Amino acid sequence: MNTSQRPQPRRCRCNKVSRRLDRSQKGGRLNNRERTKLAFIVAVLIVAAISPGCSRKASVKPTTIRLDYAYYNPVSLVLKDKGFLEKDLASDGISVEWTQSLGSNKALELLNSKSIDFGSTAGAAALIGKANGNPIKAIYVYSRPEWTALVVRKDSPITKIEDLKGRKVAVTRGTDPHIFLLRALHEAGLTEKDIQTVVLQHPEGRIALEKGDVDAWAALDPMMAQTEIQSGSRLFYRNVNFNSYGVLDVREDFAKQYPAYVERVLAAYEKARLWALQNPEEFRKLFASNAKLDDPVVTKVLERTDLTNSTIGDNQKQVIVAAGDVLKQNNVIGSSTDVSATVNTLIDPRYVEDMVNKNLAQK
Repeated sequence: MNTSQRPQPRRCRCNKVSRRLDRSQKGGRLNNRERTKLAFIVAVLIVAAISPGCSRKASVKPTTIRLDYAYYNPVSLVLKDKGFLEKDLASDGISVEWTQSLGSNKALELLNSKSIDFGSTAGAAALIGKANGNPIKAIYVYSRPEWTALVVRKDSPITKIEDLKGRKVAVTRGTDPHIFLLRALHEAGLTEKDIQTVVLQHPEGRIALEKGDVDAWAALDPMMAQTEIQSGSRLFYRNVNFNSYGVLDVREDFAKQYPAYVERVLAAYEKARLWALQNPEEFRKLFASNAKLDDPVVTKVLERTDLTNSTIGDNQKQVIVAAGDVLKQNNVIGSSTDVSATVNTLIDPRYVEDMVNKNLAQK
């Protein structure tokens, strides 16, 4: 990362002011002008002394770092379970707090309310947040999944996108399944106005499908794998290229204030990701235990989840820009939004690049 682009700590001016005060006192008695000047210097000294830049060599650091964990982000489950970040931050006296996210939309809400510092979303969902004024940066790829598809009951007559016209479809707005649905409709020459959208969170969408309250569901793993295996539900439309990457987002003000700790969070994430790749059987069991999933469901989810790359950059931009164009056409983001410019300000690869370079230097 280019250090010139990072905020620099304020330089302490206390010593400089103190030296000026010493020099002014050496002349003995002071005249009125000198007394006025001295009073001003003392005032400056007091203000400077209590400013953050004059702390006693204490580095700028947060007291707590807050992250989400999500069943659609298996790496977060490893990180939480293994305590890699807690162990790294213990020497700095920094605690770690975890909050569960049920979907990208909830993670974005938590980030926007400053309830968490790091959140798990789909890349295209992060674009929606950014376009709507959520001050975040996407800084890391935790997975390249096929985690969404359009699902119907096993006895459904629906076999193609055109069959959804006039039908009830459950969806969680602002998430990758929602964006997936919009892109699928667009490809078939339809829009969201051609269907009856039923807005539900992902778990409730699965229940509504199985009960027959809706005709189809824009699904998300692991709930998608659960209904597929346990209820025989059918994935009637799949397109891996319409699934945007799973990205870790950070609040912009946190990144500006604590850039070193952003890198340390990513280093812990990398440790968790590599552990998952190096210990596939233990990873499967950990995922199953934490998410309370049956082995066949976990196996199905992991078959559709690629954890081999964590860098973020041009590939992610291309996928998110393509999604953004459809989002504009469906008025999910404003028609005046410059999608390419928004994506460029959203995706920030510097932190992960710095982390990788440091890791290489240490080898």
